[in-house]
Amino acid sequence: MTKDQTVPAEAETLLHDDDNIDNMYLTFAIGKETYGVPIAVVTEIVGMQRIMTVPDVPRYIKGVINLRGKVIPLMDVRLRFNLEERAYDDRTVIIVLELSGSPVGLIVDRVSEVLEIADDHIDSARGMGGGEGQGLVEGLGRVGENVAIILNSAMLVSDVELSMPEAVSA
Repeated sequence: MTKDQTVPAEAETLLHDDDNIDNMYLTFAIGKETYGVPIAVVTEIVGMQRIMTVPDVPRYIKGVINLRGKVIPLMDVRLRFNLEERAYDDRTVIIVLELSGSPVGLIVDRVSEVLEIADDHIDSARGMGGGEGQGLVEGLGRVGENVAIILNSAMLVSDVELSMPEAVSA
């Protein structure tokens, strides 16, 4: 692995405890805010890879990576949230999710930790946009004095083409 493909030390240990994944969320930072996705949809955390650009996609779709023979589309979450683009650094990682049987990668500023947030500590996100349907924010998880914005993973990547080929020919 090259230096830019290494996984930050704190990310290596986050996915090893799979005793009980109910109410478990992988939290990550975008700017100063903390977001979370259900650990059940997270398959791995990898360091930045060489990204192959794909034409005619939304600005926040950075392209695809070839991860052990699987083509994985990448979404820059910062751009998806209409935030200012920033250069990737040694803490920038890709969180690989498995949704509807297809992988998708989320580029995030940094991973934080896996948190267990009980249902009674997650406040409804009703009234926070999203119109009539289900919105991007699933809830607001309270952990001590902090709040993690729990994202609806399916809505986050709903417009990403998930039916990519299974393998890349070399």
